[in-house]
Amino acid sequence: MRDVAIVAFAQSAHRRRTDELSELDLVMPVLHEVLGATGLRANAIGFTCSGSADYLAGRAFSFTMALDGVGAHPPISESHVEMDGAWALYEAWVKIRTGEADTALVYAYGKSSPGRVRDVLTRQLDPYYLAPLWPDSVALAALQAQALIDSGETDEGTLAEIGARSRTAAVDNPYAQLTGDVPAGDHLVHPLRTGDCPPIGDGAAAVVLAAGDTARALCERPAWIRGIDHRIEAHSLGVRDLTDSPSARLAAEHAGAFERPVDTAELHAPFTSQEVVLRKALGLGDEVRVNPSGGALAANPIMAAGLIRLGEAAARIHRGESDRALAHATSGPCLQQNLVAVLEGESAHE
Repeated sequence: MRDVAIVAFAQSAHRRRTDELSELDLVMPVLHEVLGATGLRANAIGFTCSGSADYLAGRAFSFTMALDGVGAHPPISESHVEMDGAWALYEAWVKIRTGEADTALVYAYGKSSPGRVRDVLTRQLDPYYLAPLWPDSVALAALQAQALIDSGETDEGTLAEIGARSRTAAVDNPYAQLTGDVPAGDHLVHPLRTGDCPPIGDGAAAVVLAAGDTARALCERPAWIRGIDHRIEAHSLGVRDLTDSPSARLAAEHAGAFERPVDTAELHAPFTSQEVVLRKALGLGDEVRVNPSGGALAANPIMAAGLIRLGEAAARIHRGESDRALAHATSGPCLQQNLVAVLEGESAHE
Protein backbone atom coordinates (compact mmCIF):
# COMPACT_ATOMS: atom_id res chain seq x y z
CA MET A 1 0.00 0.00 0.00
CA ARG A 2 1.29 3.44 -0.93
CA ASP A 3 1.39 6.63 1.11
CA VAL A 4 -1.22 9.18 0.04
CA ALA A 5 -1.21 12.92 0.72
CA ILE A 6 -3.43 15.93 0.24
CA VAL A 7 -1.36 18.23 -1.96
CA ALA A 8 -3.80 21.08 -2.62
CA PHE A 9 -7.00 22.53 -1.19
CA ALA A 10 -9.37 25.25 -2.36
CA GLN A 11 -12.77 26.48 -1.29
CA SER A 12 -15.29 29.12 -2.26
CA ALA A 13 -16.31 32.09 -0.19
CA HIS A 14 -19.33 30.80 1.75
CA ARG A 15 -22.41 32.97 1.43
CA ARG A 16 -25.96 32.97 2.76
CA ARG A 17 -27.39 32.97 -0.75
CA THR A 18 -26.00 32.45 -4.24
CA ASP A 19 -29.20 32.78 -6.25
CA GLU A 20 -27.26 33.99 -9.27
CA LEU A 21 -25.08 30.87 -9.35
CA SER A 22 -25.84 27.30 -10.40
CA GLU A 23 -24.03 24.40 -8.77
CA LEU A 24 -21.71 24.38 -11.78
CA ASP A 25 -20.96 28.09 -11.35
CA LEU A 26 -20.19 27.44 -7.69
CA VAL A 27 -17.82 24.56 -8.39
CA MET A 28 -15.84 25.68 -11.44
CA PRO A 29 -13.68 28.41 -9.87
CA VAL A 30 -12.76 26.07 -7.01
CA LEU A 31 -11.74 23.30 -9.41
CA HIS A 32 -9.62 25.69 -11.46
CA GLU A 33 -7.92 26.99 -8.32
CA VAL A 34 -7.07 23.60 -6.85
CA LEU A 35 -5.73 22.26 -10.13
CA GLY A 36 -3.80 25.47 -10.70
CA ALA A 37 -2.09 25.03 -7.34
CA THR A 38 -0.61 21.72 -8.52
CA GLY A 39 0.02 22.63 -12.15
CA LEU A 40 -1.99 19.59 -13.23
CA ARG A 41 -4.44 19.64 -16.10
CA ALA A 42 -7.78 17.93 -15.64
CA ASN A 43 -6.85 15.16 -18.09
CA ALA A 44 -3.83 14.29 -15.92
CA ILE A 45 -6.02 13.33 -12.95
CA GLY A 46 -6.30 9.58 -12.48
CA PHE A 47 -9.60 9.53 -10.58
CA THR A 48 -12.33 12.04 -9.81
CA CYS A 49 -14.88 11.73 -7.01
CA SER A 50 -17.55 14.15 -5.78
CA GLY A 51 -19.95 14.52 -2.90
CA SER A 52 -23.34 16.25 -2.99
CA ALA A 53 -27.04 15.64 -2.28
CA ASP A 54 -29.93 15.47 -4.69
CA TYR A 55 -32.26 16.48 -1.85
CA LEU A 56 -30.56 19.88 -1.70
CA ALA A 57 -30.54 20.32 -5.46
CA GLY A 58 -34.16 19.20 -5.80
CA ARG A 59 -33.53 16.91 -8.75
CA ALA A 60 -32.16 13.44 -9.41
CA PHE A 61 -28.58 12.89 -10.59
CA SER A 62 -27.80 16.56 -10.08
CA PHE A 63 -24.09 15.79 -9.77
CA THR A 64 -23.86 15.03 -13.49
CA MET A 65 -24.31 18.73 -14.27
CA ALA A 66 -21.30 19.66 -12.17
CA LEU A 67 -19.16 17.32 -14.26
CA ASP A 68 -19.15 20.00 -16.94
CA GLY A 69 -16.84 21.91 -14.63
CA VAL A 70 -14.42 18.98 -14.42
CA GLY A 71 -14.27 18.22 -18.09
CA ALA A 72 -15.56 14.73 -18.77
CA HIS A 73 -14.07 14.38 -22.24
CA PRO A 74 -11.97 12.50 -23.03
CA PRO A 75 -13.73 9.97 -20.76
CA ILE A 76 -12.53 10.10 -17.15
CA SER A 77 -12.56 7.67 -14.24
CA GLU A 78 -15.27 9.21 -12.07
CA SER A 79 -17.47 8.39 -9.08
CA HIS A 80 -19.92 10.13 -6.76
CA VAL A 81 -21.11 9.70 -3.18
CA GLU A 82 -24.50 10.96 -2.04
CA MET A 83 -23.05 12.51 1.11
CA ASP A 84 -20.36 14.83 2.37
CA GLY A 85 -17.23 15.13 0.26
CA ALA A 86 -15.14 13.70 3.12
CA TRP A 87 -16.49 10.28 2.13
CA ALA A 88 -15.64 11.00 -1.52
CA LEU A 89 -12.09 11.64 -0.31
CA TYR A 90 -12.14 8.28 1.45
CA GLU A 91 -13.11 6.54 -1.79
CA ALA A 92 -10.34 8.35 -3.69
CA TRP A 93 -7.83 7.46 -0.96
CA VAL A 94 -8.70 3.77 -1.41
CA LYS A 95 -8.26 4.05 -5.19
CA ILE A 96 -4.78 5.50 -4.81
CA ARG A 97 -3.74 3.17 -1.99
CA THR A 98 -4.59 0.13 -4.11
CA GLY A 99 -2.65 1.43 -7.12
CA GLU A 100 -5.61 2.16 -9.38
CA ALA A 101 -4.61 5.83 -9.66
CA ASP A 102 -1.66 8.10 -8.82
CA THR A 103 -3.69 11.27 -8.42
CA ALA A 104 -7.29 12.12 -7.56
CA LEU A 105 -9.50 15.18 -7.62
CA VAL A 106 -12.16 15.32 -4.90
CA TYR A 107 -14.79 18.03 -4.73
CA ALA A 108 -18.05 18.72 -2.95
CA TYR A 109 -20.70 21.41 -3.00
CA GLY A 110 -24.04 22.30 -1.52
CA LYS A 111 -26.65 25.01 -1.95
CA SER A 112 -28.80 25.11 1.18
CA SER A 113 -30.35 28.51 0.45
CA PRO A 114 -33.14 27.52 -1.99
CA GLY A 115 -35.17 25.50 0.54
CA ARG A 116 -35.70 24.86 4.25
CA VAL A 117 -32.62 22.81 5.06
CA ARG A 118 -33.95 21.92 8.52
CA ASP A 119 -36.89 20.14 6.88
CA VAL A 120 -34.80 18.60 4.11
CA LEU A 121 -32.54 16.85 6.62
CA THR A 122 -35.58 15.24 8.25
CA ARG A 123 -35.62 12.87 5.26
CA GLN A 124 -32.53 11.20 6.76
CA LEU A 125 -34.57 9.85 9.64
CA ASP A 126 -36.33 6.53 10.15
CA PRO A 127 -39.25 6.69 7.69
CA TYR A 128 -41.73 4.84 9.93
CA TYR A 129 -41.30 6.21 13.44
CA LEU A 130 -39.33 9.48 13.34
CA ALA A 131 -39.73 11.18 9.96
CA PRO A 132 -43.57 11.42 10.19
CA LEU A 133 -43.10 13.53 13.34
CA TRP A 134 -40.91 16.02 11.40
CA PRO A 135 -38.30 16.63 14.11
CA ASP A 136 -35.92 18.95 12.28
CA SER A 137 -32.13 18.98 12.58
CA VAL A 138 -32.05 21.78 15.16
CA ALA A 139 -34.64 20.11 17.36
CA LEU A 140 -32.63 16.88 17.36
CA ALA A 141 -29.42 18.75 18.16
CA ALA A 142 -31.29 20.44 21.02
CA LEU A 143 -32.18 17.02 22.45
CA GLN A 144 -28.46 16.18 22.40
CA ALA A 145 -27.55 19.50 24.02
CA GLN A 146 -30.14 19.02 26.76
CA ALA A 147 -28.84 15.51 27.44
CA LEU A 148 -25.34 16.97 27.89
CA ILE A 149 -26.62 19.66 30.26
CA ASP A 150 -28.65 17.14 32.26
CA SER A 151 -25.56 14.93 32.62
CA GLY A 152 -23.52 17.87 33.94
CA GLU A 153 -21.05 17.81 31.04
CA THR A 154 -21.80 21.35 29.88
CA ASP A 155 -24.07 24.34 30.38
CA GLU A 156 -25.45 27.13 28.24
CA GLY A 157 -22.62 29.49 29.17
CA THR A 158 -19.98 26.99 28.02
CA LEU A 159 -21.83 26.46 24.75
CA ALA A 160 -21.90 30.21 24.17
CA GLU A 161 -18.14 30.35 24.76
CA ILE A 162 -17.58 27.67 22.09
CA GLY A 163 -19.57 29.66 19.57
CA ALA A 164 -17.76 32.89 20.41
CA ARG A 165 -14.33 31.26 20.22
CA SER A 166 -15.08 29.65 16.86
CA ARG A 167 -16.28 32.82 15.19
CA THR A 168 -13.45 34.86 16.66
CA ALA A 169 -11.00 32.37 15.13
CA ALA A 170 -12.83 32.73 11.80
CA VAL A 171 -11.82 36.40 11.58
CA ASP A 172 -8.58 35.15 9.98
CA ASN A 173 -10.50 32.94 7.55
CA PRO A 174 -11.36 34.92 4.39
CA TYR A 175 -13.86 32.24 3.30
CA ALA A 176 -15.97 32.16 6.48
CA GLN A 177 -19.59 33.26 6.47
CA LEU A 178 -19.90 34.34 10.13
CA THR A 179 -16.99 35.97 11.93
CA GLY A 180 -16.22 38.09 14.95
CA ASP A 181 -18.67 39.08 17.66
CA VAL A 182 -21.82 37.14 16.81
CA PRO A 183 -24.52 37.50 19.52
CA ALA A 184 -25.64 34.35 21.33
CA GLY A 185 -29.18 35.37 20.42
CA ASP A 186 -32.51 34.01 21.57
CA HIS A 187 -33.38 30.37 22.02
CA LEU A 188 -34.06 28.73 18.67
CA VAL A 189 -34.94 25.36 20.19
CA HIS A 190 -34.21 25.24 23.92
CA PRO A 191 -31.42 25.01 25.09
CA LEU A 192 -29.81 26.00 21.78
CA ARG A 193 -29.64 29.67 20.90
CA THR A 194 -29.06 31.00 17.40
CA GLY A 195 -25.35 31.39 18.23
CA ASP A 196 -25.12 27.68 19.02
CA CYS A 197 -26.24 26.77 15.50
CA PRO A 198 -24.48 26.86 12.14
CA PRO A 199 -25.21 29.44 9.46
CA ILE A 200 -27.18 28.32 6.44
CA GLY A 201 -25.24 28.95 3.28
CA ASP A 202 -23.85 27.83 -0.05
CA GLY A 203 -20.32 26.77 -0.87
CA ALA A 204 -17.91 24.33 -2.50
CA ALA A 205 -14.50 22.83 -1.84
CA ALA A 206 -11.94 20.61 -3.56
CA VAL A 207 -8.71 18.80 -2.80
CA VAL A 208 -6.12 16.97 -4.86
CA LEU A 209 -4.65 13.72 -3.58
CA ALA A 210 -1.43 12.13 -4.81
CA ALA A 211 0.74 9.12 -4.00
CA GLY A 212 4.34 8.97 -2.84
CA ASP A 213 6.90 10.81 -4.96
CA THR A 214 4.15 12.28 -7.11
CA ALA A 215 2.85 14.09 -4.02
CA ARG A 216 6.35 15.37 -3.22
CA ALA A 217 6.72 16.70 -6.76
CA LEU A 218 3.39 18.53 -6.60
CA CYS A 219 3.66 20.04 -3.12
CA GLU A 220 6.55 21.35 -1.05
CA ARG A 221 5.09 19.95 2.18
CA PRO A 222 2.39 17.33 1.51
CA ALA A 223 -0.15 16.51 4.20
CA TRP A 224 0.20 12.74 4.47
CA ILE A 225 -2.91 10.79 5.40
CA ARG A 226 -1.46 8.44 8.03
CA GLY A 227 -4.80 6.91 8.85
CA ILE A 228 -8.47 7.33 7.97
CA ASP A 229 -11.57 5.45 9.04
CA HIS A 230 -15.32 5.98 9.35
CA ARG A 231 -17.93 4.30 11.54
CA ILE A 232 -21.69 4.57 12.00
CA GLU A 233 -24.03 4.21 14.93
CA ALA A 234 -27.60 2.94 15.22
CA HIS A 235 -30.18 4.70 13.10
CA SER A 236 -32.62 4.96 15.98
CA LEU A 237 -31.83 7.84 18.32
CA GLY A 238 -33.62 6.05 21.15
CA VAL A 239 -30.95 3.37 21.46
CA ARG A 240 -28.00 5.79 21.51
CA ASP A 241 -26.32 7.71 24.31
CA LEU A 242 -26.39 11.20 22.82
CA THR A 243 -23.75 12.45 25.29
CA ASP A 244 -21.08 10.22 23.73
CA SER A 245 -19.86 9.22 20.26
CA PRO A 246 -18.49 5.65 20.22
CA SER A 247 -18.32 5.71 16.41
CA ALA A 248 -16.05 8.79 16.42
CA ARG A 249 -13.83 7.19 19.07
CA LEU A 250 -13.60 3.92 17.13
CA ALA A 251 -12.85 5.70 13.84
CA ALA A 252 -10.13 7.72 15.57
CA GLU A 253 -8.63 4.57 17.07
CA HIS A 254 -8.45 2.83 13.70
CA ALA A 255 -7.04 5.98 12.10
CA GLY A 256 -4.19 6.00 14.64
CA ALA A 257 -5.24 9.22 16.33
CA PHE A 258 -4.34 7.98 19.80
CA GLU A 259 -0.84 6.77 18.92
CA ARG A 260 0.71 10.24 19.31
CA PRO A 261 -0.68 13.65 20.28
CA VAL A 262 -2.07 15.96 17.61
CA ASP A 263 -1.51 19.71 17.71
CA THR A 264 -4.57 20.71 15.65
CA ALA A 265 -8.09 19.34 15.26
CA GLU A 266 -10.63 20.42 12.68
CA LEU A 267 -13.95 19.09 13.97
CA HIS A 268 -17.13 19.03 11.92
CA ALA A 269 -19.37 20.15 14.78
CA PRO A 270 -22.27 22.19 13.35
CA PHE A 271 -23.67 22.79 16.86
CA THR A 272 -21.70 23.96 19.89
CA SER A 273 -22.92 20.98 21.91
CA GLN A 274 -21.41 18.58 19.37
CA GLU A 275 -17.93 19.96 20.00
CA VAL A 276 -18.37 18.94 23.65
CA VAL A 277 -19.22 15.38 22.58
CA LEU A 278 -16.36 15.14 20.10
CA ARG A 279 -13.70 16.57 22.42
CA LYS A 280 -14.55 13.84 24.94
CA ALA A 281 -14.74 11.03 22.39
CA LEU A 282 -11.47 12.02 20.72
CA GLY A 283 -9.58 12.80 23.93
CA LEU A 284 -8.73 16.38 22.91
CA GLY A 285 -7.25 18.47 25.68
CA ASP A 286 -6.85 22.21 26.00
CA GLU A 287 -3.39 22.03 24.40
CA VAL A 288 -4.95 21.11 21.02
CA ARG A 289 -6.02 23.94 18.73
CA VAL A 290 -9.62 23.10 17.88
CA ASN A 291 -11.16 24.61 14.75
CA PRO A 292 -8.67 27.44 14.15
CA SER A 293 -10.58 28.04 10.90
CA GLY A 294 -13.79 28.69 12.81
CA GLY A 295 -15.25 25.31 11.90
CA ALA A 296 -18.82 24.65 10.84
CA LEU A 297 -20.08 27.36 13.21
CA ALA A 298 -18.44 29.90 10.90
CA ALA A 299 -19.41 28.27 7.58
CA ASN A 300 -21.45 25.12 7.06
CA PRO A 301 -22.05 24.40 3.36
CA ILE A 302 -23.83 21.07 3.66
CA MET A 303 -22.07 18.26 1.79
CA ALA A 304 -18.82 20.23 1.70
CA ALA A 305 -18.25 21.15 5.37
CA GLY A 306 -16.65 17.80 6.24
CA LEU A 307 -14.30 17.91 3.25
CA ILE A 308 -13.36 21.44 4.29
CA ARG A 309 -12.27 20.14 7.70
CA LEU A 310 -9.80 17.83 5.94
CA GLY A 311 -8.71 20.61 3.62
CA GLU A 312 -8.20 23.13 6.43
CA ALA A 313 -6.13 20.65 8.44
CA ALA A 314 -4.04 19.86 5.35
CA ALA A 315 -3.54 23.54 4.54
CA ARG A 316 -2.07 24.16 8.00
CA ILE A 317 0.41 21.37 7.39
CA HIS A 318 1.24 22.80 3.95
CA ARG A 319 2.00 26.17 5.57
CA GLY A 320 4.08 24.64 8.35
CA GLU A 321 1.57 25.68 11.06
CA SER A 322 0.91 22.09 12.12
CA ASP A 323 2.89 18.85 12.21
CA ARG A 324 0.15 16.39 13.11
CA ALA A 325 -3.53 17.19 12.73
CA LEU A 326 -6.82 15.40 13.21
CA ALA A 327 -9.68 16.04 10.80
CA HIS A 328 -13.24 14.94 11.44
CA ALA A 329 -16.44 14.83 9.38
CA THR A 330 -19.94 13.81 10.35
CA SER A 331 -23.19 12.86 8.65
CA GLY A 332 -26.68 12.20 9.95
CA PRO A 333 -28.46 13.48 13.06
CA CYS A 334 -26.63 13.94 16.36
CA LEU A 335 -23.22 12.74 15.08
CA GLN A 336 -24.63 9.47 13.76
CA GLN A 337 -21.78 8.72 11.33
CA ASN A 338 -18.22 9.92 11.81
CA LEU A 339 -15.03 9.95 9.75
CA VAL A 340 -11.63 10.67 11.28
CA ALA A 341 -8.33 11.20 9.47
CA VAL A 342 -4.85 11.82 10.85
CA LEU A 343 -2.61 14.07 8.74
CA GLU A 344 1.13 14.64 9.15
CA GLY A 345 3.81 16.75 7.57
CA GLU A 346 6.89 15.12 6.11
CA SER A 347 9.07 15.94 9.14
CA ALA A 348 6.62 14.25 11.49
CA HIS A 349 7.00 10.96 9.61
CA GLU A 350 10.77 11.00 9.16
